[in-house]
Amino acid sequence: MDDDDLDEILRALAHPARRTFLRACLTKARAAGDLSALSDLSLATVSEHLKVLRKTGLLQLDRRGRFWMYRTDAALLEGAALAIRKLGDR
Repeated sequence: MDDDDLDEILRALAHPARRTFLRACLTKARAAGDLSALSDLSLATVSEHLKVLRKTGLLQLDRRGRFWMYRTDAALLEGAALAIRKLGDR
């Protein structure tokens, strides 16, 4: 992961609601309405946060029947964690 990608991911992780959404989608794919229910934010604001997470690749969007479901890309999240750990390498 290059520095620019890591910068984008860290910016995306900077908001607590985005981290909540990522955690929720780590174990189970969820619809936007389900994610909205996890916060006191408006659906429009939640949608903007989801857009940021999709842009970085941290959230993937899959179609399941009539519904669009979000899931966390655990491999990308782990890649970011590894990149952060490497910052301490000498």
